[in-house]
Amino acid sequence: MIPQPPPASARRLESLTVFVRGLRLEAEIGVNASEFGRRQPLFIDAEITVTPPERCEHIAETVNYELVVRRAQSIAAAGHVRLIETFAQRLAEALLEEPAAARVRIRIEKPEALAPHALAAGVEITLAR
Repeated sequence: MIPQPPPASARRLESLTVFVRGLRLEAEIGVNASEFGRRQPLFIDAEITVTPPERCEHIAETVNYELVVRRAQSIAAAGHVRLIETFAQRLAEALLEEPAAARVRIRIEKPEALAPHALAAGVEITLAR
């Protein structure tokens, strides 16, 4: 006898992850004197693990990925940030404020940091409720 799949009513959404990869923005960031008063490119990856609803059919049941862009732009617009770690933590905390967000992973690359010796330097952090 061939096993039958469970009825749709018995299935559950096990995991849901919203992500943005390669968000490029300009920010005043760094600790060196040459980094003050000028903007540098950052590349941001964000991964948000959502507490999965029974069914995901409305934007209110998840995290809108456009929010990642708005939050990152807001942090950059607020003024100079000395450490890339600070920028990453601020972004992770802002995204974790979303009711559906259970865990946030942020990776930020700063491509000019070690040029021409390396493609980028950066940081990756994870915050969870």
